[in-house]
Amino acid sequence: MEGLSLFLTVFLALVIPIVMARLRVTTVPTAVAEIIVGILMGKSCLNLITQTFQLAFLSNLGVIVLMFLSGMEIDFDLLSPKKHTRARKSESGKQVKPMVVAAFAFGGVAVASVLLALGMKALGLFNDVALASIIFMTVALGVVIATLKEKEILGRPIGQTILLTAVMGEVIPLLLLTIYSTVNGGDARKLWLIILLFVAAIILLRRFKRPYLWFAKVTKATTQLDVRLAFFLIFALVTVAEQVGAENILGAFLAGVVMKLLEPTQATKDKLTSIGYGFFIPIFFIRTGVNLNLKLLFANPQALMLLPVLVICFFLAKLPVTLTYMPAFNKRNAFAGGFLTATTITIVLPTLQVARKLNAITATQSSAFILAAVIVCIACPIVFNSTFALTPEDKIKEKVVIFGLNAVTMTVYQDLHDSWYSVQVLTCRKEKYDTYKSKVKNLKLFPDRKLDTLEAAGAFDTDIFVATFTDDQANLEVGRAAKQAGVKRVIVSQGKVVADTVDQLREEGIELFAFNNLHGAMLRALIESPAVYRIITDTNNALYDVVVRNSAYTGRQLMDWDFVDQITVSRIRRGDKWISPHGSTVIEPGDELIYSGPWREADRIHQLLSRE
Repeated sequence: MEGLSLFLTVFLALVIPIVMARLRVTTVPTAVAEIIVGILMGKSCLNLITQTFQLAFLSNLGVIVLMFLSGMEIDFDLLSPKKHTRARKSESGKQVKPMVVAAFAFGGVAVASVLLALGMKALGLFNDVALASIIFMTVALGVVIATLKEKEILGRPIGQTILLTAVMGEVIPLLLLTIYSTVNGGDARKLWLIILLFVAAIILLRRFKRPYLWFAKVTKATTQLDVRLAFFLIFALVTVAEQVGAENILGAFLAGVVMKLLEPTQATKDKLTSIGYGFFIPIFFIRTGVNLNLKLLFANPQALMLLPVLVICFFLAKLPVTLTYMPAFNKRNAFAGGFLTATTITIVLPTLQVARKLNAITATQSSAFILAAVIVCIACPIVFNSTFALTPEDKIKEKVVIFGLNAVTMTVYQDLHDSWYSVQVLTCRKEKYDTYKSKVKNLKLFPDRKLDTLEAAGAFDTDIFVATFTDDQANLEVGRAAKQAGVKRVIVSQGKVVADTVDQLREEGIELFAFNNLHGAMLRALIESPAVYRIITDTNNALYDVVVRNSAYTGRQLMDWDFVDQITVSRIRRGDKWISPHGSTVIEPGDELIYSGPWREADRIHQLLSRE
């Protein structure tokens, strides 16, 4: 019977996503579907899957891997001061600091969660205020990230704000759970030992920072050093966590954070995600459903009455998020964002697991909490997807600032503006401003090129900064200042190219644009390769450069892509080498493709391939 239960669980893990894809069920997270199927196959209904040692072991490993991957989901760039000291405009045109808005939103969630927990105790529904507060303030970070990626707003102000709120809703309850389990486990005096867990994480990070770069170079199909290191980090920090009296899920989460800070390649991330969500994590979710005993829940009137109250509390706990978002974003999207943060499943399950071990909650109460979380997790993404409306600002790919106004930058402005880039043009010349102000919607006149003036006016609050003065030295100064201010990409034009300058700029991460070289290269292309020249200058076709991040198109041959007949792939850059493409070429994560095609299709394919 043990072998049959394991077989059925693994079989269901395979079949569930296939059925969801065939039925085009996209609004319900796969994890929720796995829990529901587990309920049907477990003691609540058919009782075909029973509790076994094998399933228990793999399920416990699944929750550990889940927390590890959750730690890897945190985008530390969003937490950096440079990212959030300057406000960004939201879709309502208001200045927004995502970190500030998210902090106030989660602060409101924490207060609301405590009040709701106190209310439940006063009504005699659930007496453990601390446990209920922790559960109510949790947010399912993985579900939130997947939903935001699907809407393609992860990089927008509202997407960043929702994501930061979700990060707090996963990290802070996890730390509170550790404190809760330590105190209730009778080891309150050992609470200070948890510091040793963080010390161990820091030591591992410092120890493997340099070797990891070497690992990436020597890893092979039969060694997979990056994956081995990941599992070493998991078991090392889980072991330390258990020894100091902390929960093993906190150790796994910190292992994910350490792995993230080691800056793994996209290929490594994909492999770890595949191992986790391909095998271990589905077993955890299915077994969670199997363990639910809805017969006991429905037979217990008091526990049954608890279910609707919990669902309402999950929503009310996140009401402060909506209220905090309202002044910053339009009301419709603020409501949708607040509703999405009510999604909670990933931390709730480990929390209830810990509470059961501490005998702080009954099996029936635990089932009520899990079923309420499942209901909320089904409802929230559906409401978000049906309510959230993309505004023109949401569709903007990147913000570009061009300092210097001439015929070339005017052409670039028009082309980028039509392609949903947010482009601002700056100039110091009054006559240029008067000539073009009626043609350039977002044109700004500066009194001078002083760096303090530019910084104070927010000229460096952008994704891409381009300096195109006629003065080469001024371009270098302004470009370096933009790079120091944290601009992701900086491009400077140079009339006279010097080899030493090129090398120096490359080391500083600044890109060079030389008008003279460009004109010469174009003339040479016209003479030697007229077909290439026509591709570059053709207004009906486009030449694109894209880094493939969409896992749906990696690990597959070029000939298997459904749109391959619409484009021509010229070259593929893999690492430091260029390779010639063939129909049988298997595309790997991080491959850089140079391709051409009709601009509408080429632009759509660019967005599709670059989507994570």
